[in-house]
Amino acid sequence: MNERKFPWIEVSIILLAIVLRFVWLDIKPAHFDEGINGWFADQMSRNGYYHYDPTNYHGPLHFYAVFISQSLFGRNLWALRLPAILASLLAVALALRYHVFFGRTAARLAALGLAVSTGAVFYGRYSIHESWQLFFGMLMMYGVLGLWQFGTRRYLFSLVTALVGLILTKETYILHAASFALAAGTLWAWQKVIPSRPAFPIARQTWRRSDLIKSSAVGLFAIIFFYSGTFLDLSGLKGLYQTFAAWFQTGVEAAGHEKTSYDLFQLSKTYFINYYWIALLARYEYVSLVGLLVGLLYVGATDARVRFIAIYGGGVLLAYSLIPYKTPWCIISMIWPFLLVFGIFFSQRVWLTFLGLAIIVASLYPSIRLSFYQYTNEKEPYVYVQTYRSIDTLTGPLLTLAKKDPRYYEARGQMLLDSYYPIPWILGEFPQIAYFSKDNQPSQLDGDFIVIETSKASDIEPRLTESYYRRDFMLRDAQEQCTVYFRKAYFQDWFRHEPPIVGPQQQ
Repeated sequence: MNERKFPWIEVSIILLAIVLRFVWLDIKPAHFDEGINGWFADQMSRNGYYHYDPTNYHGPLHFYAVFISQSLFGRNLWALRLPAILASLLAVALALRYHVFFGRTAARLAALGLAVSTGAVFYGRYSIHESWQLFFGMLMMYGVLGLWQFGTRRYLFSLVTALVGLILTKETYILHAASFALAAGTLWAWQKVIPSRPAFPIARQTWRRSDLIKSSAVGLFAIIFFYSGTFLDLSGLKGLYQTFAAWFQTGVEAAGHEKTSYDLFQLSKTYFINYYWIALLARYEYVSLVGLLVGLLYVGATDARVRFIAIYGGGVLLAYSLIPYKTPWCIISMIWPFLLVFGIFFSQRVWLTFLGLAIIVASLYPSIRLSFYQYTNEKEPYVYVQTYRSIDTLTGPLLTLAKKDPRYYEARGQMLLDSYYPIPWILGEFPQIAYFSKDNQPSQLDGDFIVIETSKASDIEPRLTESYYRRDFMLRDAQEQCTVYFRKAYFQDWFRHEPPIVGPQQQ
């Protein structure tokens, strides 16, 4: 009697992915976008539902996941980041499932490459939407290949789930769906020139029409449920189409996220051929870069399924290269097709497999270096709008004192910054904080703590009516130094009369 062997290789890959994503998770302060996402989850607690804003052009799924996580585990970095980590781990597990198409060695290589990928690890430890997009993008390909090769309803359900998940995650689902369609058309046309070998004709579909109707109905219900704020904000459904106007405008105008230094040549007044993503692959994603290069070999008469993956991956990379708006975390929704191609190619011979493993091991270095050592180094392209650890200068006294004595949660704060996040989430349990804009300044500066840009400190210090401890800190790169004033009468137990003290007694 044959007993099924324990899948120790697969388990080891998953455990490695878990370690890289969970160990020392809180060493990196909350990122700007993480603060915004956490703040949205906080609003759900206050309002009772999520109000979808089409100008935010991010679907509601991640916010609900963060809301549930924070409700279960509290408002902390672990709870904030847990949903994205789980999505990232699901993507690694799903890569292993591709063995049904390309064999276990190919699936293991692809999964291992994803497990240690610098971008997948670094951004997998961020509470942002991209890990969900990575998982659902891979699930869509899994469904397409399954219907193509086997035609069973399992893969129909996978495809429908993937489409719904992408719609609930981010407006760029339209880009990925279009890339799938264009890849299919391109493959069909190219096979007229160079036939695939094997061609893999579409299998007889064994699912029923009722399967499609039922799964589509469930998917439609999920979309309406989440976008309507669990039926409490039906106006949010209009955002399903309104978001594209905002997204198109932001994508074209770039909103400060253009990467013009990577432009090669101009296609039109707005669009350029840009090698930003290739530069990121070369710097961090060795496995994906090799997968991109070997994908060119599948131009010839090769496996139709692999050609389709390679064409899709190249199409998505080209599309993102043409869009002026570029934020580096988008890379993880582009790399997985090249990881699959990498695994397929290097599984063909034993010596190739060992070479592929060597490339994967080499890619561990940038992954570990960035996620555990250089995670706030603004010279690293992946480190983008990242909060510095010096934010503890502001948050350390407040959070520490409040945990010891809940009365400190009532500390009155006045924030006079041009950009606040992630502070509103970090200090979300302090209800007495007022956030001011350039056009809305307080008449009196009398908060228990006051935060302002250091360049404006000389303007406000003469207006202080009490003595304050002054401390300077950096919130993030590309934002000027900040200064926080802690009222002496309120925080003297923390500072123990340490200088400098500013206020009336120094005038």
